Amino acid sequence: MAWRRGGLGCGLCLALAACGAAKPAPRTTESAAEDDATVVSATLATGPELCSNATDDNQNGLFDEGCGLSLGLVQFLAGWDAAKADVDLRVVDPNGELIEVGRVARSGLTKDRDCPGRASECQGRNLENVYLAEGQPIKGEYRLRLRLESLGGEAPPVRVRLGARLGAISRSYEVLLDAPEAEREIRFKL
Repeated sequence: MAWRRGGLGCGLCLALAACGAAKPAPRTTESAAEDDATVVSATLATGPELCSNATDDNQNGLFDEGCGLSLGLVQFLAGWDAAKADVDLRVVDPNGELIEVGRVARSGLTKDRDCPGRASECQGRNLENVYLAEGQPIKGEYRLRLRLESLGGEAPPVRVRLGARLGAISRSYEVLLDAPEAEREIRFKL
């Protein structure tokens, strides 16, 4: 499938130094494995930070800050508007460990929620957040998989916004999932 690029146009290298940043950042790469996600990062701030959209609206490197979410040097945030659709954000760290809700992995990553939730605890604000609470991120490949578990009566496709931050590098993506069990994978290397 085609890999469409947009935003900063830095190619596959996500190092800020390649984009004209003041100081070098850790070398980070992204790749798409059978993926047609679109990078939607903008070069200019679009305004104040909006909550629940998994986007860095004010272009300060943080996603949905000030919205009650946990943030960290590593953060992967998936958000979607289809209130009844069940989308899973699955993150596997460089140790090969799947990050699960409420459990801190050896890498320090944790997932703080699973939406829409059994008792509608997400209240229509569907966001799944994986983050590094403290410490330095471990080097290696981070694999992210977005999977549509069920439509829940929603009309396809389900549009999912994904915010990815590794250190000083952040990107926003948009992925369309068109049927139950549809998946998209994006890999990052730090």
